[in-house]
Amino acid sequence: MEITKFAVPEIIFGRGSLNYAGLCARRLGAKKVFLVSDEGIENAGWLQRLMDILEKEGIEWVYYPGVTSNPRDYQVEQGAELYRKNGTDVIIAIGGGSPMDTAKGIAILASNGGRIRDYEGANKVERPLPPMVFITTTAGSGSDISQFCIITDVEREVKMSIITRTLVPNISIVDPLILRTKSETLIVQSAADAMAHAIEAYLSRIASPFTEMHSLKAVELIFKNLHHAVETRSLDALEQLSSAAVSASMAFSNAGLGAEHALAHSLGGYFDMSHGVIHPILLTEVMRFNLKYNIQKMADIGRIVMGGQKGSDLDTAIGGIDKLDEFFASLNVSQRMREIIDEDKKQDMEALCKMAVNDACNLTNPGPASWRDFLKICEEVW
Repeated sequence: MEITKFAVPEIIFGRGSLNYAGLCARRLGAKKVFLVSDEGIENAGWLQRLMDILEKEGIEWVYYPGVTSNPRDYQVEQGAELYRKNGTDVIIAIGGGSPMDTAKGIAILASNGGRIRDYEGANKVERPLPPMVFITTTAGSGSDISQFCIITDVEREVKMSIITRTLVPNISIVDPLILRTKSETLIVQSAADAMAHAIEAYLSRIASPFTEMHSLKAVELIFKNLHHAVETRSLDALEQLSSAAVSASMAFSNAGLGAEHALAHSLGGYFDMSHGVIHPILLTEVMRFNLKYNIQKMADIGRIVMGGQKGSDLDTAIGGIDKLDEFFASLNVSQRMREIIDEDKKQDMEALCKMAVNDACNLTNPGPASWRDFLKICEEVW
């Protein structure tokens, strides 16, 4: 077997694990925490709960609420300035991908300086980051596990991928109890994100046995539990989705992603859309494009979602992709671009595809994908 690297944070998983946030911060030397979250988490009461936990441990905090969906470069830079001015130490983020990616960007600038766009791409962060404790409130984004950070460059209208081992937080806290306050839409979008992470990581050209087993388990758990979680808010089902998200995150953090995420980053940055909206539209069409590169792995996915082999490996692979289309259709989500993008914006697709092909995620696609390939994919799902 080839030599591989597998980087993950310390993970504290389980119902009520949020209660350990203060102890975790103190173990990392926290005296004055820099706290990052957003309005939704505030309104749900989880931010105050976290503040109470920190207070109980005698830890002060400075709160930065400047987070929006698809976090902007200027929000990261404003947060880094606030971090430095207040003499804070450990960074704690509570929320979905946006607060956690914002916190990662702040950590980069707090110790490395410059502007966040200076670090776009892979392995450009040279100095160690402040200690980080991340508390995920979704089962999907994976930012609490991964070495990825996605920030929108406002001027270029594109989501930048920043990838480096130093972005893996010190501690990830995964408390499934938090998911009970999430809407059906958010649960579905988060699971779609995790499903895309799992599948693209499995097909990645740098996948390893360590990542592959996590990818396939995540696909299985999401396929089996998402409907039940949405319909009943069963804590057991929500916990399984949390497990799936952790596995998918460990997989993609170490194996990379692919053309689907590269394209999703460009579309999301330009149209200000969340990943979870785009994946049910793009994922299966990109899988069809990638089918020629690895029928065997596509068949592995097909066997999971169809419950076994159906004819040849090619039949099983195609059947699995079709089954995923049915799965997304049953979740009442958009599956065509025209449902979420105005017709007059179709003319912008060529430029977006030319930008997407340079995204770092495209490097680990199972085979080469040109901007013309991207454009054809967009036309197929329009």
